[in-house]
Amino acid sequence: MAAAAMSGPRLDIAIEGKRFDFLPEPLLERFELKVEPSSVVALVGPSGVGKSTLLRMVGGIDTLFSGSVSVDGVPAAAAPPAGFVFQDARLLPWLTALDNIRAVRPETTAAQAGEMLHRVGLSGFEHYFPHELSGGMQRRVALARAFSVNPRLLLLDEPFVSLDRTLVREMEEVLFALIEQSRPTVLLVTHLPEDAAMLADRAIVLAGRPARITADYRFTVPRGERSRAEREAIASQIAASVAPEETAAS
Repeated sequence: MAAAAMSGPRLDIAIEGKRFDFLPEPLLERFELKVEPSSVVALVGPSGVGKSTLLRMVGGIDTLFSGSVSVDGVPAAAAPPAGFVFQDARLLPWLTALDNIRAVRPETTAAQAGEMLHRVGLSGFEHYFPHELSGGMQRRVALARAFSVNPRLLLLDEPFVSLDRTLVREMEEVLFALIEQSRPTVLLVTHLPEDAAMLADRAIVLAGRPARITADYRFTVPRGERSRAEREAIASQIAASVAPEETAAS
């Protein structure tokens, strides 16, 4: 019952300016985005447009900007740490899967960490070290670790990159089940419209410098009820809006 009653936080992003010394123009300027509680929002756009930077701002990691980012009305840097999933698993090689989860949140008990591994389909692998796990299994541990840090706010930075599409689909199904159970607010950075079509309620397309929102799609058919044809139509719609040119990475 507790999981069903839980909801993710509201996000309010109002960036007056975000610059890097090596860029001639601001990365972000007069940029605003509001994210509803317990929604899954995909950020799509070319490399270097500022998607990952936005995640770091929401996570309270990047505070070198003018403006405000709040999580349920609390400045992001002062809010509870978000659950992050990065482009690689970033597991500590000298710790088991169970201890990798506990390392980021020491108050997590062994039983709780074991339950999280069970939820991502890794029961029986609690005492395996990262080198004993496949790449897809390592990503599942990383996902379990993120949820153990904060089951209400999940920030995903290209979590499926370098995985083949079969593993991507397996990861998406695991993530989908966790989202349905815990109802977090999720920001998903991806360059693949197919990922947004599978997981997101809403897709924000970013382009330019300073970055601007060039398209904002809200999908009426719930995630779990979309047919393959509907997902393909959504992906095509997003892809048509993404600027083809690539910009310098940031």
